[in-house]
Amino acid sequence: MFITILLFVIILAILVLIHEFGHFTAAKLMGIRVEEFGFGLPPRIVGKKIGETIYSLNWLPIGGFVRLYGEDEEHPEKVKTGRSRTFFAKHPWQRAIVLTAGVLMNFLLGWFIFTVLFTQGVQVETTTVRVRSVSPDSPAYQAGIKAGDVIQRIRALKSGKEVVYMIKSPQDLIEDTQKYLDLPMELVFEREGIEYMVTIIPRSKAPNDEGALGVEVSNFEMQYYSLVQTPKMALVHVVDLVKSIVVGVAGIVWKLITFQGLTGDVAGPVRIGKLVGEARRFGILAVLELLGVLSVNLAVINILPFPALDGGRLLFVVIEGITGKKANPVWERSLHQVGMLVLLLLILLITVNDVLKLTSG
Repeated sequence: MFITILLFVIILAILVLIHEFGHFTAAKLMGIRVEEFGFGLPPRIVGKKIGETIYSLNWLPIGGFVRLYGEDEEHPEKVKTGRSRTFFAKHPWQRAIVLTAGVLMNFLLGWFIFTVLFTQGVQVETTTVRVRSVSPDSPAYQAGIKAGDVIQRIRALKSGKEVVYMIKSPQDLIEDTQKYLDLPMELVFEREGIEYMVTIIPRSKAPNDEGALGVEVSNFEMQYYSLVQTPKMALVHVVDLVKSIVVGVAGIVWKLITFQGLTGDVAGPVRIGKLVGEARRFGILAVLELLGVLSVNLAVINILPFPALDGGRLLFVVIEGITGKKANPVWERSLHQVGMLVLLLLILLITVNDVLKLTSG
């Protein structure tokens, strides 16, 4: 348990620090003074000033922040000292870069992680249905089928005519086999480049953990990519992941609007901690994959146009860039504060829900 908690804290620290480092670096490049770089949310536990920036550790370990000079200034016209280094004094495109830098860093982290993982090989879906295991005394066992055989097609009689079913997925094998329960059929498979054909009778009554043939099959194969190919393949994977997350978020928003239960759609800190524990049991590659997925998730969530998130702040900057008029800083700041309260409340509710699920089994 201690190792899992420690690993969870390390993963959270990496996600937060890489995100905030993006804001920090972009702000420095744009000539904006960074007043504080914080891990966790206030109240502050400890802080140390190095140069012009305070580096702090805070009590609420659910995020982090970079506090920029003049970021939430309610009376910008009164700021006289160092005005050129304030956030509000910068051009909209400069502020947009600073606001999106954290999201970009999380995206790049996910891309880098999946690039590393792809060099180790990745399971890809194919049209090759390979036998993974054969149950003892099953129809497949008695027919001489072995692990590693590739099932190609089924030949059988239907209404006195021979029909051929091509097997391109495990589902094909299941559905086509069900048509001939307790009836003889011919199974064509390949072993070491040689094609074989055996007569087999799928059973209608099988043990609970076995199917009609008694084989476990899969159409996923390990595929390896060269160092030149991996960045491109990893980028494609991350883009697909982003699409899936966007669809998932849209579904969650719809459920909230229509007052439907979220069930298992949302994971809070407790559930993510459980996922970390499960990934740990599968090894470092599984932990890295989870880190990559969480990093991309964080990027997508943060760019949403919701108050207090990077996307919410970015929306005001974009509107200013289009209209040439700044929003009232007082009500903009108030809106972000309300948004933060809503997010904290949502995290609390999700955490309570996760705890209740764990305790109820």
